[in-house]
Amino acid sequence: MFTSLYRITKYGFQQFSRNSLLSAATVAVMLIALIVFLSVNVFSFLTTSALDELKDKIDISVYFKTNAPEDEILRVKRSLEGLSEVRAVEYISRDAALLSFKERHKDDETISQAIAELGENPLSAALNVKAHSPEQYATISEYLNNTSLEPIVEKVSFFQNQTVIERLAQVIDTVEKSGTLLTIFLSIIAGLVIFNTIRLAIFSNREEIGIMRLVGASNAFIRGPYVVAGVLYGIVAAALSMLIALPAIIFLSPYVKIFIPEVNLQEYFVTNLSTIVLSQIAFGVVLGVVSSYWAMRRYLKV
Repeated sequence: MFTSLYRITKYGFQQFSRNSLLSAATVAVMLIALIVFLSVNVFSFLTTSALDELKDKIDISVYFKTNAPEDEILRVKRSLEGLSEVRAVEYISRDAALLSFKERHKDDETISQAIAELGENPLSAALNVKAHSPEQYATISEYLNNTSLEPIVEKVSFFQNQTVIERLAQVIDTVEKSGTLLTIFLSIIAGLVIFNTIRLAIFSNREEIGIMRLVGASNAFIRGPYVVAGVLYGIVAAALSMLIALPAIIFLSPYVKIFIPEVNLQEYFVTNLSTIVLSQIAFGVVLGVVSSYWAMRRYLKV
């Protein structure tokens, strides 16, 4: 069994190297498909991370009237924390709001003088409410616009524009779907190229295949080298895709950090390197084996 396996593998390598031009063309097409496949995965990570960061910046700010008692505000805070839609509630007292305002405008003498001349704190206490998901803010907003809260609530407003985030999510979803469709299209092209490469190899080796049949070679022994060749196409293309991807990731990582400071693309790639490599090899090998098997079923009658 081991002898047969060794010979099948040996003939598979010979098959791969014998048609060097066809093998190079096949690997090149598979390489493009694998690079697009990897790009879609990396883009999915970046967009998911960016969207999560943007979603985390959405909240509802509840501003209370300056004469609203603190215990009433804390009561509203506790009632909000009891809602299943609410992830966190931050209480900002009037004094804390004033200190924050002064810190933000410490270099503006006009504003500083105006605050000093007022002699009292003009700012309101507030609650910043975060939901588990953007879709839940509508429910929270309805709860806060209850008429029972009108005596103490000045206004309820969104801290960030939720509509912009939702539109961004739609754009990202469209781009990801387009990338997936492109990967599928290129995979089909690569599969057809492998199919034709194996078909030509079978045609050029028809005399050898006939002799192998006459001497009693098994079907697995005849078909095996073509399967090995398909595996080699996938492995070589996967290896080349990683050789191209690594320097590209290192080059792009600083630019990605400018747009998404919270994301370290290079760290993500290095941390998940083994998973990425295995997924590339798996994708390439499956593509090569399926295409080879398809060609053998069609043209290799044993």
